[in-house]
Amino acid sequence: MTSVKQVQVTFDCAQPERVARFWCEVLGYVVPQPPDGFATWDDFDRSLPPEHQGSAFACVDPSGVGPRLYFQRVPEGKVVKNRLHLDVRVGTGLVGEERLAALESECTRLVALGAVRQRLLPADDHNESCIVMQDVEGNEFCLD
Repeated sequence: MTSVKQVQVTFDCAQPERVARFWCEVLGYVVPQPPDGFATWDDFDRSLPPEHQGSAFACVDPSGVGPRLYFQRVPEGKVVKNRLHLDVRVGTGLVGEERLAALESECTRLVALGAVRQRLLPADDHNESCIVMQDVEGNEFCLD
């Protein structure tokens, strides 16, 4: 049996490039080079039939370690809570006030990028604090 070598996380959304560029900023990801024969992604996009233009966008971890994120346009809007979400690990190894300060600092940065803060989940007997947020299209994620 072969083991999986790579994982791609796919987001359904209304505006793939907008959401992808938000996540590039959140995670320090980059937009990959356009396909051979195209100077830019806009050039590539214009080569597609009109109904496919703007229908997908991707971003990658420049170190090659993290998964590729792929964003695809779908006709329906988001209606319920995500069944899967990303945890953005900014407080790893931190506890108490030091952890809260790191989470709040990152929350402030992401709100300036268009994210929405939902709520703070305070530490309890089993888990450290985290902040539940939404990206620019309402997809939930956590600052952990």
